[in-house]
Amino acid sequence: MGKPEIGIGLIGSGFMGRCHANAFRSVSGLFDVAGEPQLRMLADASPALASAAAEALGFAQGTGDWKALINDPAIDIVSITAPNVLHAPMAFEAIKAGKTVYCEKPLSTTAAIALEMTEAAEAAGVVTLVGFNFLRNPMIRLARDIIGSGEIGEITGFRGRHAENYMASPDAPHSFRTDPQGGGALADIGSHIISMARFLLGPISEVQGDCRTLYPTRPVSQGSAERKPVVVDDMTHALVHFESGVTGSFEANWAATGRTMDLSWEITGTKGALAFSQESMNELLQYKGMPGRSGFTRIEAGPDHPPYGQFCPAPGHHLGFNDLKVIEVAELIAAHCGGPKAGPDFREAYEVQRTVEAIQTSSEARAWVPL
Repeated sequence: MGKPEIGIGLIGSGFMGRCHANAFRSVSGLFDVAGEPQLRMLADASPALASAAAEALGFAQGTGDWKALINDPAIDIVSITAPNVLHAPMAFEAIKAGKTVYCEKPLSTTAAIALEMTEAAEAAGVVTLVGFNFLRNPMIRLARDIIGSGEIGEITGFRGRHAENYMASPDAPHSFRTDPQGGGALADIGSHIISMARFLLGPISEVQGDCRTLYPTRPVSQGSAERKPVVVDDMTHALVHFESGVTGSFEANWAATGRTMDLSWEITGTKGALAFSQESMNELLQYKGMPGRSGFTRIEAGPDHPPYGQFCPAPGHHLGFNDLKVIEVAELIAAHCGGPKAGPDFREAYEVQRTVEAIQTSSEARAWVPL
């Protein structure tokens, strides 16, 4: 007998919607998944837009009514890639319908709403997953294994950064990102370095933040002479204390001239250190401090670092951004079919959101804020 079919419903067909569609189309050809994804319905802002996107992305049909998609009995997994402000109502509807919920980050626009979503999902017993797909990089999981093994000794410090340049120009226009509900640079990209720090080193206990708006106004649209105020951060720095006693720092910056994807970190230990940047996502640097041979050694991604081998049998051929999404979807399907729990789930995404808001509160109060 064949594998059971899993009905996929996708809400949103922008950048992340296309990434989700690609992952669902690709996953069964690369992983031995317990069920076969069937791209059954795509919802978007209008019937015409949904129909065109459904045809382009391989879905059986499109709809302008996301509630109809969620409540269709042929849909088993609801994939949410809509604007941030819509995550909560869509997720609540999917939870009520008993569907597995796969939501892009941030989980919601506030930690309070994210907690409501988390508690609703846990009470209903539904599978949830939030799209922090950079955690799927085999090099990140190798780093966590190295840290856990004690190979670099007791951890003494963490320095993390997520810096990009897509808002570096003062004439970059307003968008959902600069809306207060978009959260600014800290919520938009800083959430990634926060999630990675938690993945590698565990919970954060206390933060002190400094949120800065570099450009006080931006055009209301591309090329417009009309400008309106910016009320979110372009750049945030934060000092952090982890529950383990480790101290460190974060930077979130979407106006970092020259940087395209600097999601990077360095972890120091008493016996060595590790360093990583998403701009060189297929390598991890490790310092062992051997006398006469000190310096960072480059560890190159390859089949010895699962699940790299699902994509290529040879090292040095490199995984890419969309491959991380395929790995994420493979873990989602396993959890949906009763396998190991996938993460980050809603509970972990809530903790990330809570950290973001604590940093924002700290910046306003000019004080340390406990979590």
